[in-house]
Amino acid sequence: MSAEADTGAPRGAVHLDDARQALGRGAAVVLPNPAPLTHVVTAIAPRTVNEAKARPPGRPVALWAHHPETLRTIAAVTELDAAGTALAARLLAEEHLTLLLPLRAGIRRPAWLAPACKDGRVLLFGARWRPLRPLLDAHPVLYVSSANRTGRPPAATTAEALAMFPSTVPVLRAPHPDDEPAGGPARQATTTVAVHPDGRLTLHRQGAQDRPHPHPDDYLGHLRARYAARPPIVP
Repeated sequence: MSAEADTGAPRGAVHLDDARQALGRGAAVVLPNPAPLTHVVTAIAPRTVNEAKARPPGRPVALWAHHPETLRTIAAVTELDAAGTALAARLLAEEHLTLLLPLRAGIRRPAWLAPACKDGRVLLFGARWRPLRPLLDAHPVLYVSSANRTGRPPAATTAEALAMFPSTVPVLRAPHPDDEPAGGPARQATTTVAVHPDGRLTLHRQGAQDRPHPHPDDYLGHLRARYAARPPIVP
């Protein structure tokens, strides 16, 4: 059902303060991302994310790994060593990837991590776009998924998100008009990369970041070369 069908008339996107209030009261909110990424839907409860997407409430969702304390907690329960943890943090912050990290067996984990865990790995989303930081940083634990209803592609524009989601799910307007230029680059959901205990990287799902590379192995080679040679960027 479209948003127009819910209200009887087209609705508009909301401002940052409206989105912050909606998140605070437990609603799901659709947020934009910088090109070439599509929109995402987020909430403080995983069930709310799934309900917004019209899928079963118990489905695993990604944890939005945007808060330093959240990242430190996650690092303590993975099988990655210090170098692997540093690499994962950089891939999240600089490459805006979605990551699968291996979990240590037999160690107690915080309850809020469980919705993002499956088959011994945790799923993390890493984009922390500067215009969204006032909203994100108020919520150390957020769950996130691509902004689509079941069976449909992720929303690439504000207009697509407004048409796809019901009026109970606010859609944040793009921070600047130029963020959604007509005829801009095609958008896609994030590439998902698995980081293994020995530091290997494998491609789990193709997406926006690996698209410019002719073969998945080329993109993985690009990551290895780039992040082995450059110092970290402080966000």
